[in-house]
Order: sequence, then structure tokens, then C-alpha cells
Amino acid sequence: MTVLRRAIDSAAAVLAEAGIDSARWDAEELAAHVAGAERGRLTLIESIDDEFLVRYRDMVAARSRRIPLQHLTGTAAFGPVVLHVGPGVFIPRPETEAILEWATAQRLAAAPVIVDLCTGSGALAVTLSRHWPAARVLAVDDSDTALDYARRNVEGTAVELVRADVTAPRLLPELDGRVDLVVANPPYVPDGVELDPEVAQHDPSHAVFGGPDGMTVIDAVVDLARRWLRPGGLFAVEHDDTTSSRTVELIERTGLFGDIRARHDLTGRPRFVTASRSGACD
Repeated sequence: MTVLRRAIDSAAAVLAEAGIDSARWDAEELAAHVAGAERGRLTLIESIDDEFLVRYRDMVAARSRRIPLQHLTGTAAFGPVVLHVGPGVFIPRPETEAILEWATAQRLAAAPVIVDLCTGSGALAVTLSRHWPAARVLAVDDSDTALDYARRNVEGTAVELVRADVTAPRLLPELDGRVDLVVANPPYVPDGVELDPEVAQHDPSHAVFGGPDGMTVIDAVVDLARRWLRPGGLFAVEHDDTTSSRTVELIERTGLFGDIRARHDLTGRPRFVTASRSGACD
């Protein structure tokens, strides 16, 4: 057994003891980060030095304190892209990739207008812009820290960053009836829910909690989609896995959406709702 393999085995044991379910994966990801290699190429590393071991042990110790893996590596994978992330910005989750998969399967105009609400690191905006390079993509958030990360992530794309509170009345009226696709991963966890330390202690609470029932920001997002989408425009909003039916009912109550569907994430949990704007815009 190589020195590197023994170090990874030891790190995985430490992380498992700390209660981290993905202990082996995280141990290998941290080793790859310190080595400056891809995780899949760790077996090709023939030797490591003392400097590597010191840095690796420090990283593992930090992860065992439940500092998010992505804060230690400075990046997070989302669909086909790797994003810059860190303290102060919500780390994109694999669950949201279900919205990405749904969205990229839709047929839009040749040069659509797309809005990503509560963009955070810009995950959906960046990936959708790459999928539709002729699109006008607006990414909206009210956090300066999140927008700093998003600014790095949108480099090389046509994404436009907009600093705004999505709950503000009459936001961006110039978009009324002009948007082809609205996507949103808003704060939706009901206040007071107990979360893993990585989320509770390190994700910004402003990007996590959505009021007593988790629906405060979703309500505002639905109103924006109602107003901005052209007839036939598409909408997807992520929600807590306890509020799927409430999100469907909220969209239904507008009387302006059809084909309303509750959908599941990659683990089979109810995670987002999609709909199509019907009728004339008001």
C-alpha cells in the first residue's frame, strides 16, 4: 500500500468519525486538491512528500470540523461546469441539477430571454447561457458577496448580473411579457428546521431560510414569473421537499399557468415545480 493510499484511508476514517457520510469521497477530493491533480488520477501519483502530508492533514482536520468541502477546495461542480464558491455564497447542490436537466430539454426561441432568480454563485445562469449561447440571460441576487462569486463564474459568458431583491414590488417592469424562461432556486427551508453543520454554520442563512413555512420568497418568485413570462413561457422553481403541493397550489391560484407539474430531484424527492404561462400578459 502506498503512502498516499494510507493517508487517504486514514483521512476517510477521521471524516467518517466526524459524521460525514461522504467520507471516502471527501478524503480523495482533498488529496486531489492538495496534489493539484484530478481525483481519478490519484492512482498515478507515485510518491508524495512531507509538505503534501502536512497540508493534507490540515485540510482533513478542517473538513472534520464540518467546514464544507467546497470551501476548502474553492470550487463546486454543477452539471458541466466548475464554479468558484466560498464563505458567503450558497453552495450549489446536485438536487438543483434536476432543474438544469429539465430546462435544457425544453425548446426555446433561437435567442431566448432567460432569468435566473436568487442566482447565488450563478450556477443555473452560467449553465443555461452555455446551453443557449445566443440567449440573453439575467442573473438576479441581492447579496454583494454572492454576486462577487457570480461575477467570476460568468466570465466568458453573456450573463448579465442584476443586484436586486426579488421580493421588491414591481421589480424590472421592462421585462413584463418578454421572458421565455424563468428559473429559481430561492431560499425555501422553513425557519427553525435543523440542518447539517455545513449548511447551518456556513451557508448564508439569507439564502437558505424562506420564512415560517418556507414559502415567502417562492410567493414573490411566482409573481415575477406571472408578470415577466410571455404566453407559452416556461417556469421552474425549487422548493423544500415538504412544500411541493403548496407550491403547486400557489401557481394554480394565479389562474395564469398551465401544465403545472410537481417534479422530483435525482434522489426521487419532490424538489421543484414547472409550469407554462398561458393567456395574455397582464
